[in-house]
Amino acid sequence: MREKLAIPEAEWPRAIGELCGLNHIEEAAVLSTCNRMEIYVVALSRHRGIKEVTEWMSKTSGLPVSEICQHRFLLYDKDATQHLFEVSAGLDSLVLGEGQILAQVKQVVKVGQGVVGFGRNISGLFKHAITVGKRVRTETNIAAGAVSVSSAAVELALLKLPESSHATARMLVIGAGKMGKLVIKHLVAKGCTKMVVVNRSEERVAAIREEIKDVEIIYKPLEEMLNCAAEADVVFTSTASETPLFLKEHVTELQPVCDSVGGLRLFVDISVPRNVGSCVNDLETARAYNVDDLKEVVAANKEDRLRKAMEAQAIIGEESKQFEAWRDSLETVPTIKKLRAYAERIRTAELEKCLSKMGDDIPKKMRKAVDDLSRGIVNKILHGPMQHLRCDGSDSRTLNETLENMHALNRMFSLETEISVLEQKIRSKVEQNQK
Repeated sequence: MREKLAIPEAEWPRAIGELCGLNHIEEAAVLSTCNRMEIYVVALSRHRGIKEVTEWMSKTSGLPVSEICQHRFLLYDKDATQHLFEVSAGLDSLVLGEGQILAQVKQVVKVGQGVVGFGRNISGLFKHAITVGKRVRTETNIAAGAVSVSSAAVELALLKLPESSHATARMLVIGAGKMGKLVIKHLVAKGCTKMVVVNRSEERVAAIREEIKDVEIIYKPLEEMLNCAAEADVVFTSTASETPLFLKEHVTELQPVCDSVGGLRLFVDISVPRNVGSCVNDLETARAYNVDDLKEVVAANKEDRLRKAMEAQAIIGEESKQFEAWRDSLETVPTIKKLRAYAERIRTAELEKCLSKMGDDIPKKMRKAVDDLSRGIVNKILHGPMQHLRCDGSDSRTLNETLENMHALNRMFSLETEISVLEQKIRSKVEQNQK
């Protein structure tokens, strides 16, 4: 389903345009990745907005509405804000705290710049989500510590090597399947720029080389495995072999590694069944680690991440309040505009009356002076009310006062109510779509 609903990044602006063309949708954004498909909207009506977006999803994907309704999840207002902040912080990912999702949220903002429907509310939400994602990672360090077997394999190897040898240690990866490829990626992420990869065929290695640029990946066939091991300081094994590739007798014959890497050849075996016999640990020149050793590292790190996720929730709660306060402060913007328009209507009407009484032969200079005088008076009178309608949303006391002032001004000057503004917006959208 996700594959059918997925919207490639290049299509996001088109999707935003189409969504905002719907009668009850004002703003929109799309977050579509391999693991999630989310549409964020500012709607003029909750019920009608959901109906329109669901029908649009059905039209673009070819999936029936009933099927989409069965699998969709709906979040509103504060819950929607909270969810995006958790997504950006990596709390909603398969691997807690992973960093890729934050980059994807940033991309939504980058692609949305200049797109008409990526409006003030939605762009504000996504920009705030980026701040949350950065803050959570900085303050809780949630992304530290390997939580997959392949990343733990690399982490453990680097832990056992002297730090001074990290850049120079000779790395060998045996097996270029899914796990082997992940080991290569994690090595590259840790700064490794050269490695030897032993595999049955060169095809897979060539594909990895194509995908991971600027890294020297040397392919060697399986027959050369022992020669390659003799020239490596760290050997990662991840093959489907039913029998061990390395036993004590194989490793004994390998020339010893130098002291700069700690004098021990490391075997990190992430295969099941094992590729490296436990008998290798009997030798003084080598150490072997298997999946069980790595699982302990992973379990400890996962526990640590869960603790950090709880800390992250506190940050998200705090940031959600700030964002909601900012949203609330936007409520006063229509009142400010309406009050200005109301005052301007009175000013121009009274100005016309005054000028007509003064006759047709008033000099331009005099006409301008009277016009400037009327503007000055209006601006001076409006200055106080305008100040009391503006607030940055960071102080709840000021915000509550601002909203009270807004309602008071709406009542005093009989300014349009929020409902009629909504009706006006909906009416104009419907008329636009009928053209």
